[in-house]
Amino acid sequence: MDKHYDGTKIAKFIGFALVGIFMFFIPITINEKSTIPLDHIVSYIQTIPGWGPVYSGIIVTVGGLLPFIRKDWNKSTSDMVFSIFKLAGIVLIAMAIFGFGPAFLHAPDIIPFIYGKIVVPVTTIVPVGAIFLAFLVNYGLMEFIGVFMQPVMNPIWKTPGRSAIDAVASFVGSYSLGLLITNQVYTEGKYTGKQAAIIATGFSTVSATFMVIVAKTLGLMEYWLLYFWLTLVITFIVTAITSRIYPLNRKPDTYFNNMEGSPEPVPSGNRLRRAYEEGMDAMEKAPTVVESVWDTLKKGIMLALSIGPLLMSVGVLGVVLAAHTPVFDIIGYIFYPFTLLAQIPEPLLAAKAMALSIAEMFLPALLVTEAPFITKFLVGIVSVSEILFFSASIPCIIATEIPLTIKDYLIIWVERVVISIIIAAPILHILF
Repeated sequence: MDKHYDGTKIAKFIGFALVGIFMFFIPITINEKSTIPLDHIVSYIQTIPGWGPVYSGIIVTVGGLLPFIRKDWNKSTSDMVFSIFKLAGIVLIAMAIFGFGPAFLHAPDIIPFIYGKIVVPVTTIVPVGAIFLAFLVNYGLMEFIGVFMQPVMNPIWKTPGRSAIDAVASFVGSYSLGLLITNQVYTEGKYTGKQAAIIATGFSTVSATFMVIVAKTLGLMEYWLLYFWLTLVITFIVTAITSRIYPLNRKPDTYFNNMEGSPEPVPSGNRLRRAYEEGMDAMEKAPTVVESVWDTLKKGIMLALSIGPLLMSVGVLGVVLAAHTPVFDIIGYIFYPFTLLAQIPEPLLAAKAMALSIAEMFLPALLVTEAPFITKFLVGIVSVSEILFFSASIPCIIATEIPLTIKDYLIIWVERVVISIIIAAPILHILF
């Protein structure tokens, strides 16, 4: 039997969906900068005098002390390790703000880069994004989209239809927005641990805006559309493969804290009507806007407190190891056989560049700016499709409830780099 809803509820459903879509997915141009409205708001907030040092200083300091205030810093070995890293984050943000400490750490690509380009924007966008996240996830839009995307998402990526929202949010917004959505939906019992792990390590890419920076650095802007779409397609093909192999295929298909969960229903009959009913049902059960926004804002602030100190300490450690030790040169030999077999020009340089991606996704581009064109194009693709890096995305996932370990991140990273080379290299040889 068809369900009927009054006009007011339908108008609210459409209105809230449009607010969420506009804030997260519709690029607008302000002052010659084209990006999503949420990014414009965050950019404006960062121009407030003293915002960076005051806000990020408070977030990192409070976040670093929180495990000790809550007395849960020594709950497990990993908690102890990350709590120590969070304390280190307090010291490093103080060095960033007040300018003291060893001179080599103040090189433009170490503390200033991690602080200015990662810590301040990410810790700002997570709580601000959380305010508008309520419109995206609480009022039926995810359920509505999910009914349409289920035949695509489930067979290919082993995730529910509603996860399509995560994938798009990452590409047009940022991985931190994608992870904020994933964690919220997972803790509400709408993703299993396995699904959340696949989404976090497979869809939470850097944004298209950051891809422009990579393309400019590598001189690929002449081929921007080809680079963007090729990278997008390869990233999602790699995710379809990694979702079926260890460690992701071994993750438990259970809900957060063993709750009962709300699996996506399999639609029957008219898909449009089913999507409409699912969306409206979810909206009817949703709390008020004030309650929703307050709830997501609190979660966003807690996530920022957890992410901030880890971004600062793990990020600095990663770029220091990359700049001052041979660690990543050695790791590069993992990928050398693949770049060699794929007949990539300067295969050892390409392999070493890809090894740097685990520290920070932008570093590989800097290493191959003078390399042959195909090498640059391949490194540009892999630095995005690998997804996991210690300066930002890994600390962001660590700060969520998603069930992944450091061993998982490292194995999935190696898998993603290798599979990306195997898929991308033949395509680039054909095209160029």
